[in-house]
Amino acid sequence: MQEPSHAQREGGQLRQEHRPQPGDSAAGANIPPAMPPMPKPAGSDWSASAVTAGFLAVLVSFTGPLAIFYQAAQAAQVDNAMFASWVWGISIGAAISGIVLSWYLRTPVITAWSAPGTALLITLFPGLSLHEAVGAYITAAAVLLAIGLSGSFERVMSWVPKGVASGMMAGILLPFGLEAFRSTSTLPLLAFGMIGAYLVFKRAAPRYSVMLLLVAGVLIAVFTGATRFSGIELELVTPQFIAPAWSWGSTFSLALPLVLVTLTGQYLPGIAVLKTSGYQASVRPIMSVNSIVSLAVAVTGGITIAIAAITAAMCTGRDAHEDPRRRYIAGLSNGLFYLAAGLFGGSIVMLFSALPRELVVTLAGLALLGPITANLAGVIVAEDHREASIITFLATASGMSFLGLGSAFWGIVIGMVACRVLHGGPKGEQVQKK
Repeated sequence: MQEPSHAQREGGQLRQEHRPQPGDSAAGANIPPAMPPMPKPAGSDWSASAVTAGFLAVLVSFTGPLAIFYQAAQAAQVDNAMFASWVWGISIGAAISGIVLSWYLRTPVITAWSAPGTALLITLFPGLSLHEAVGAYITAAAVLLAIGLSGSFERVMSWVPKGVASGMMAGILLPFGLEAFRSTSTLPLLAFGMIGAYLVFKRAAPRYSVMLLLVAGVLIAVFTGATRFSGIELELVTPQFIAPAWSWGSTFSLALPLVLVTLTGQYLPGIAVLKTSGYQASVRPIMSVNSIVSLAVAVTGGITIAIAAITAAMCTGRDAHEDPRRRYIAGLSNGLFYLAAGLFGGSIVMLFSALPRELVVTLAGLALLGPITANLAGVIVAEDHREASIITFLATASGMSFLGLGSAFWGIVIGMVACRVLHGGPKGEQVQKK
């Protein structure tokens, strides 16, 4: 038997695929011992199923999450050339980190930009300047890099009660869900048609429901004459340099909430997906590589790169390959498709510009129903600090602003204080009544 490689010793070693049994934990407990590495050369590992899984993961990312990013660009009032640079940054960043990690760890590590962080942007623009946003991206990436290198991910996560974190996430995402239904007042045929299509697709093909919803929305928009496809052409992106600027307001309103939502909304579920799929995922190399790449692409407008959660499930299961040791090819393929998307991001921007605003808003809102539901459920099940979690949710969803700081910051601060006062501390200790 061959000795384990350096990459496997560092945390990429794969465990035998395991079907969950009663008593197994969500983190992948009771998984059988690790399998030996394959003696075959990497070239023989490529398969059509793994490549397809990587392509579909990119396609899903460029439907719902990119629609949110496009809304952020509109809120920031930037032109298409600048937004194309943003798309270049997030795509190239996800491509580099995904390829490096998947190859080094021999694990299907699917990366993407921070979707909940993107949602946070919309609440801050245009009051926050683009230069301050880039400065906040760099600060967030530096903090995440420090957490990754120190190996303190679990310790940092223990500081914030799960219900409070879920309340903040739900509060950030709720306005997007509401906006999807408000669009019925301006383009009712399109909005109601997409809502109906979502229900059908969610029932018939839940994994591909968002992608199919985009297709249905485009068809309805074409039928109603609400599109402007005549100017779309194949166009390479020229990334633009954005000088960073720092301020206390951007640090507390964007950088620190961005760190928190990336940890709770990306890394926590993303690592869980890898573990439940049978992979001994080490957080340290994944966070470190993603954070270094994030520092590099921030000056082009690329928001924080992190491990993916929803799209990761498409590349870590049997659909990618029957042999779990060969699924890392899905991660490599995912990165290569991101690379192509980044180079031709200008065409993607033209496509979104040709679509009616109501289509983008409805698509983003319906795509976020799953995360909204999951985080609201996290608020409800937090029995030992439920009231503090509700307070966090309401404060964040209110859109409040005080001292130049946004609702995500105040939501988490008020929620943590409420948790301490009402429930005895961040771990939910009950206050002893006399």
